[in-house]
Amino acid sequence: MLDQLLNLVKNNSQEAIVNNPAIPEQQNEAAQTTIFTSIVQGLQGEAAKGNINGLMELFSGRQAVQQSPIVSGISQNAIGSLMDKFGISGSVAQNIVGAIVPMVLSTIIGKLNNPNDTSVDANSMMGSLLAGTDANTGGFNFNQVGAALADGKLDMNDLKNIGGSLFGSSNDKNDKNNEGGLGGMLGGLFGK
Repeated sequence: MLDQLLNLVKNNSQEAIVNNPAIPEQQNEAAQTTIFTSIVQGLQGEAAKGNINGLMELFSGRQAVQQSPIVSGISQNAIGSLMDKFGISGSVAQNIVGAIVPMVLSTIIGKLNNPNDTSVDANSMMGSLLAGTDANTGGFNFNQVGAALADGKLDMNDLKNIGGSLFGSSNDKNDKNNEGGLGGMLGGLFGK
């Protein structure tokens, strides 16, 4: 997942970095890496703070990327990093970041919300953010959260489907012998 993000930064930085006279050619890759690092650290910082709700809102695609406070924070950090590392002005750094960060995040969000594109999914994305690698998400299926939020409402069926991945339920309506997870435990406790 992180490799895909780095490739998106490189693919979307031709005009803003590679063809930019403010960034010397020998520093193009370092500038691209700075943008990539700012995006990853910004998203990981939100996950570390427990802002999973904000991340899932961002990744749902229901909010314009440019209006997201998460993206705004990432952009401000990237601008500061570019200014510090390359000695460029704030306006030049702002133009670079403004051309790359929203485009990269919009592309990721588009892939997450396209059922025909399996190159990126919410589980690998959240696993990368929560653990810093393409890690296991502890059994929680973030793909189901994205599907639940796709229609703009969250109802009991959505919660049941989301919770099934966390609590061990098969969510199979035809499986009358499903005794696993929280439902099985509560059923046993109250004499089903």
